Parts: sequence; C-alpha cells; structure tokens
Amino acid sequence: MAVADQKDCPAWLREYLFYLRVIKNRSENTIQAYYSDLRLFFIYINAHKNGIESDSIGDIPFSAAEGITLLDVYEYLNFITTTEHATDKTRSRKVAAIRGFYKALTSNKLTSFHMAKNPVESLDMPSPKKPKPKYLDLDDSRRLVEHMDTEDANYRRDFCILMLFLNCGMRLSELVGIDMNDIKFEDRTLRILGKGNKERIIHLNEGCVQAIESYLEVRKECASNALFVSNRGTRITGRRVEQIVDRAIHHIGLDGRGLSAHKLRHTAATLMYQYGNVDPLVLKEILGHASISTTEIYTHLTNDNIRMALDSNPMADERTKA
Repeated sequence: MAVADQKDCPAWLREYLFYLRVIKNRSENTIQAYYSDLRLFFIYINAHKNGIESDSIGDIPFSAAEGITLLDVYEYLNFITTTEHATDKTRSRKVAAIRGFYKALTSNKLTSFHMAKNPVESLDMPSPKKPKPKYLDLDDSRRLVEHMDTEDANYRRDFCILMLFLNCGMRLSELVGIDMNDIKFEDRTLRILGKGNKERIIHLNEGCVQAIESYLEVRKECASNALFVSNRGTRITGRRVEQIVDRAIHHIGLDGRGLSAHKLRHTAATLMYQYGNVDPLVLKEILGHASISTTEIYTHLTNDNIRMALDSNPMADERTKA
C-alpha cells in the first residue's frame, strides 16, 4: 500500500508525504521511514503533551503540529534514548524527519498547510559518540614483529610488510601497489600511490630500509615488478596481506580486539604522534589524507619535517632475525 494511502494519517501529514513523493522524488522506502518516524513522534506528543493515550494519529488536528516547541522535541529525544534505548543513528534519523517536515511547512512547500515560524529551526543533529580508535600500543607493536615465526619461508617478506605498516602508516591498497622502482635507496624514499591516484613520497627510516633490503635478498625471482609477491611470483593480494596481519596478531594473543591491517596504519600515526612530538599537519602529510592536497598550508612542509617524523617512530629500530 502506498504511504499516502495510510488510513491513520491526518491530511496535513498526508500532504507532506505526497510532497516527498511527487516533488522531492523520494523512494517509497524513504517515505515509509519518514511516515513511521513522524507518526511515532506525534503519538508521543499526543500522550505526553495533550494527555491523549492512543496509537492512532488520524484525528490529531494541525493545531497540534503547530504547537510543537523545541523543548517538546528535546523531551521526545530524551524519551526514546532513555526508554527505547535509541541509538545515535536512530535519533539522527528521527531528527531529520522532524526537521524536514517543519521546513516544508514553513517554506510554503505544501498547498494547504503553512506555518509562519519553524519551531525546530535551531534543532541540531545529535552528535554521535566517537568510538575509541583501535590500535596497538608500543609494547604490543614490538611484540607483533619480535614474535613472528622466523622459520617461516615468508618471514622476511611478512616482517617487511608489518614494518611498513607500523612505521609509514600506509593504506593496505598502497602497500600492495608498491613496485620495485618506487623505492629509492639512495634517497631513502618510497613513492606511494594513494586514493584518487594521488602520488606522495615518504621517507624510509632505518628500520624500513633494513627490512626491505633483507626481504629483497630472498624475494622470489619473477617477472612481476611488484615489491611484495606471492609464492607464485604474482603481486600479493590485499586479502593475503590481511591474513598475514591476522596471523601475527593471533600469534601474540590479541585477536578478537578488532585489530586489522588498517588499524596498523592508525597505530603508526599514534606512535609518531605520541613519541615523536610530530606536528599534526606533518602527520597528515605522511598519511596522505585527501584534505592535505587541497590545503595550501601543507605545501610549506619540508622534506626534513617528514624525515624527522618518520625517523622518530620507535619501531624504526626493529631488525629481522633471520
């Protein structure tokens, strides 16, 4: 059944849903979601403000919608948070429905129902709680590389992979995409191709240089120009790298904590920031965040800044054991 045909829908709400469908070209799923959120809101208002306990909103007059205050919305959000245990995402969706409805009413978007002043104009979207980032501390980072199986045939390759993650903070796709000619040992630099094919040059500290040189001594001879290759001599896949990281994390008993190859990138940034006194602007340059390429101030960063930042990473003194 079409949303606008809902029997339990007053004329003023039905016209808004019609506006969403015909003018805004919203999908039926979106219209249904708006209807459900607004229906529950006005059921609450009818009960807690007007004293009418009912699961129906069909008889609610337009004057009830007109009489809404910002405090009413705050009390409703508090109710669904404390009683219904609504998540941040759910609360944000309900706020969006309420704001959209009253914006249409006060912008003369509807033909029969209008309001002169928007009672929720200053209503902000709920601020989501930011989850604590997952990363390895320095002790666990050292354990990750120091407790690898040195008897494994791919030990040097896998050690090098972990060292580049933990020291340079590169993305998984960036690591997999490294070619042999991207490395300049004379300058101790590595060319990285990041998101949007944006190129950046990063400095290789002593730990990374030693790890790469050690791996190249045993790297499988093959036609591939890729730095990291599989046992078949082909470029290593992102999935294989994830398995390497997962195995190393499991080996030191840290599986189940949501750690991953991407979290090693965050670990590198955290270690440089905590132990290297690295300016956040330099750190963003190292990580290749998209905003840096469009921000003029970052063009003033020198190669010395970046070299000092990467050299300061405490993981730089790790060495292969085989």
